Amino acid sequence: MAQIKSRKSQPIDSEITVPGDKSISHRAIIFGALSNGTCVVHGLLTGEDCMATVRAMRSLGVRIEQPAPDTMIVHGRRLRFDAPEGDIDCGNSGTSMRLLAGLLSGLPFRSRLVGDASLTRRPMRRIIDPLVQMGARITSENGNGCAPLVIEGGALNPIHYHSPVASAQVKSSILIAGLFAKGKTSVTEPGRSRDHTERMLRYHLVTLQQEGFTTSIYGDQVPESRDFHVPGDISSAAFWLVAAAARPGARLLVKDVGLNDTRTGILGVLVRMGARVREVIEEMDQVESIGSVEVFGTTLKGTVIEGDEIPNVIDELPVLAVAGALAEGTTIIRDARELRVKEADRIAAVATNLCAMGVPVTETDDGMQIQGGARLRGAKLDSFGDHRIAMAFAIAGLFAEGETVIRNTECIATSYPGFEETLESFIRAKAGRETHIPVIHPHSAAPV
Repeated sequence: MAQIKSRKSQPIDSEITVPGDKSISHRAIIFGALSNGTCVVHGLLTGEDCMATVRAMRSLGVRIEQPAPDTMIVHGRRLRFDAPEGDIDCGNSGTSMRLLAGLLSGLPFRSRLVGDASLTRRPMRRIIDPLVQMGARITSENGNGCAPLVIEGGALNPIHYHSPVASAQVKSSILIAGLFAKGKTSVTEPGRSRDHTERMLRYHLVTLQQEGFTTSIYGDQVPESRDFHVPGDISSAAFWLVAAAARPGARLLVKDVGLNDTRTGILGVLVRMGARVREVIEEMDQVESIGSVEVFGTTLKGTVIEGDEIPNVIDELPVLAVAGALAEGTTIIRDARELRVKEADRIAAVATNLCAMGVPVTETDDGMQIQGGARLRGAKLDSFGDHRIAMAFAIAGLFAEGETVIRNTECIATSYPGFEETLESFIRAKAGRETHIPVIHPHSAAPV
């Protein structure tokens, strides 16, 4: 069983890059496979989650070459795929399973989606219901709305689906299925979710309509093959951004990172907590905004994270909870019940680990209340098999007295190969000097 040891560090003074965006990498492979020709994708994240998608597409007859560690050449199949010879194993990747379910629903053969123990506990009813409405036959073998899923695909009907949750994965699954339906398929969400799928479809010259929180697609469109560059993952950068923001005297510059405005909610939260942040968009020539984020450390203040902000920071909430523990005052997270059904119950996992480090936490059904300002103490913690829990508490360990040991950290490979090496480089680094340059965040009216 792998483990990470973290200990108190000096203030960060560094410039880094992070691996390719996980959400975008999944979609780049899938839309390249759906396209009418060859797509070269650079900057891919090749962690276990994304490789599950690669293996799945190969099992459907897609030729995918890998000439470099972060580059793949995807030979599109024009929406026509081969029946898999066996089960399609999605590993720990909910994104793979939900997006592939949409694709497989439109194909004229039987397929079976399976995953690891964690994935078979995560809810799939949210994509089963709309896909069944479109005409697919989908069976949850255990009868609980979870994997394994058996899909009998074929001709699909367009629908207008009103999703009860703002979920990019639900929306994406339906839009992908909509490519195989004749007519107009629409998804209406209760709020704004990540829009990587819409951006990528447009980049591949697929016509969409957008009105408020409703996205519509017309079937019988074949994506145009185009090369693509995946930016660095802001959700991976989030761990280091918190490590810098919560330490007076620290400075961190993250370069070549994706700055899609449905993903940068963490920057707004850190600014509200008093962090000094500069966000610079340097490239918009493809589909995603790419640039740099610079953070200067300070004493953070507690805040409230809730409502429409939650979908934009859902992956960053574990490390933002750590930021709350390091801040002065109380931090409240609410309206985040979705955290209960991630790789682990992230509300329970965060609360358990913060309490073990001496932080007063009150757990609620949809979030938690964190009393900041306590002196963190090193502890032996569990990742609960969740990569974001493992990494969040490795960051907490940078501020704790004594050694923090996080067990069961193999899961980090799903999203951030190389995390441990970067962590160790920060632990070993000498103290940097504090900089006093005033910084203006694009959402702020004055220097902070």
